[in-house]
Amino acid sequence: MALKSMKNIFVLTGAGISSESGISTFRDSNGLWENHKIEEVATPQGFKNNPELVFKFYNARRNQVRNALPNDSHFSLSKLEEKFSGKFNLITQNVDDLHERAGSKKLIHMHGELSKARCTSTQKIINWDGNFDQNTICPCCENRGFMRPHIVWFNEMPLKMDIIQSYLNQCDLFISIGTSGAIYPAATFVQMAKLHKPCHTIEVNVTQTEISNYFDDIRIGKASIEVPKLVEEILNSKDV
Repeated sequence: MALKSMKNIFVLTGAGISSESGISTFRDSNGLWENHKIEEVATPQGFKNNPELVFKFYNARRNQVRNALPNDSHFSLSKLEEKFSGKFNLITQNVDDLHERAGSKKLIHMHGELSKARCTSTQKIINWDGNFDQNTICPCCENRGFMRPHIVWFNEMPLKMDIIQSYLNQCDLFISIGTSGAIYPAATFVQMAKLHKPCHTIEVNVTQTEISNYFDDIRIGKASIEVPKLVEEILNSKDV
């Protein structure tokens, strides 16, 4: 693997990188998310039908994340961003803040963030660490019932896709960590990375995924073990 020639790294992370920190993965084998049907808590229609349930669900997730800590995979990616002499971009499907707490700065949350709320009237994004619900007064419009979790639900467009696309067009090393390859459009990123220029692709996961055959290199194992090893390989191959 000619890592020494790589000058532009794109890293995609999914639920698997945070599961070792105690953050529940998106869904289990029976299609439920913490005992809730996906359409009840992760769709605009679910929010319209039962906002009380959706607020309760995301308040609980926010509290869960608050008590979690970044693991070695988060810290290793922060180190790679700091030490790598070329371009580095980190895109996460996760809505927790473990990357930030580990020190990552060049980061896009394509599916939103638990630590933020959105005003449905002005579309303003508001930093919000505590609980909130349909009775909370929105600080930007001063109305009740106008705030929603800043989360991209099913049937909604992921955030900053134009920027993500430009990063994919430029990268020569694409790394996918802890993502199932079942959620679109992120599942197509490995193919998109190879459309415009030669790009080496690496998958890190505890098992092979639906898109493993698109990768040049597959690392099977826990992210907290495999990611630090991979980061050291990259940094040791270059004059950083």
